[in-house]
Amino acid sequence: MVRSQPGRAEEQRQAPGARSVGCLGNGRKPGGGGGDGGERMLSPERLPGPEYLAQRHVLTYMEDAVSQLLENREDISQYGIARFFTEYFNSVRQGTHILFREFSFVQATPHNRASFLRTFWRCFRTVGKNGDLLTAQEYHCLLQLLCPDFPMELTQKAARIVLMDDAMDCLMPFSDFLFAFQIQFYYSEFLESVAAIYQDLLAGKNPNTVIVPTSSSGQHRQRQPPNDCNLLDGVEASLFYQCVESLCDRSKYSCPPSALVKELLSTAQRMTFSGFLMALAKDQEINRALGALPDKGDLFLDPAMDQELEKLVAQVSGLSISAPTSSSGDTANFHVRNSPKINSPWKPLHHRRKIDAESEGSNEETDSSEN
Repeated sequence: MVRSQPGRAEEQRQAPGARSVGCLGNGRKPGGGGGDGGERMLSPERLPGPEYLAQRHVLTYMEDAVSQLLENREDISQYGIARFFTEYFNSVRQGTHILFREFSFVQATPHNRASFLRTFWRCFRTVGKNGDLLTAQEYHCLLQLLCPDFPMELTQKAARIVLMDDAMDCLMPFSDFLFAFQIQFYYSEFLESVAAIYQDLLAGKNPNTVIVPTSSSGQHRQRQPPNDCNLLDGVEASLFYQCVESLCDRSKYSCPPSALVKELLSTAQRMTFSGFLMALAKDQEINRALGALPDKGDLFLDPAMDQELEKLVAQVSGLSISAPTSSSGDTANFHVRNSPKINSPWKPLHHRRKIDAESEGSNEETDSSEN
């Protein structure tokens, strides 16, 4: 996230005694007169500007990093603050920083949202690969494995894009739910505003039109009440796009590229809100522009993750090998000795209990029955 400053190491060697942690934000050494060497080290031209910091949400991550530092200062003191910040921002860059975090942090930045979507796909893509169909409640349980307080409302909204109704107990394919969830989660604020625009258009109002008091015809046109035909057929697609385009221009939240939205709405004369959501979810160009998930055809392909899973399965299978009772015992012992690479707290305990049971025979069962 924070770009390295080229030439900084060379400048430090040219300025003996200068330390990066001993310089103030204005490039001057504490307690010094602000010599030329210190100013060259952290000149304002080399520091990210406020626009860059705001665009990349650097302050959000700095505040979160400092908060975690204070909460875990006893553990962090063992290996140093510098290493903590290095590992923290490496995790931000890799997208693993959102694992098991609270929902307020998961949705705090566009990068966090994209990281959560990518993590959800990588963790549970085997659900779709195996052809399993799940309900909205079951998908919500999967989401809560990554974010314990993930709201059910977002899951239900994503499910309605697929199901087109409130039948939350219906089964859905993984790919359908994933792309619908991506649109609903990543563009949640944008979709809320679009829903309000859609309701105004149904009521005969144009959110982008300024009504002039002297224009009676304009007032009559804007106040036309909705009828059953409007509810069934939606709103005029071209007018809908004009309102959405204006929203994208002034919105401070993430929005789909307006050119792609225009292309999407140009295929129909009228558009319903549910149809608009489904079209967004199915549009692969919007998916590529967002950049969190692969194309639908490659959704179940992840060679890097497959290799990691194969290594994990091999290590876990090594733990399940029983104590040797034949000449092949040396091979079994070799696998067991390699198993501590898995840093899961319950596995050593499980392994120890297994050895105790084999060494004590039926004594453990007898003792438990007596208790």
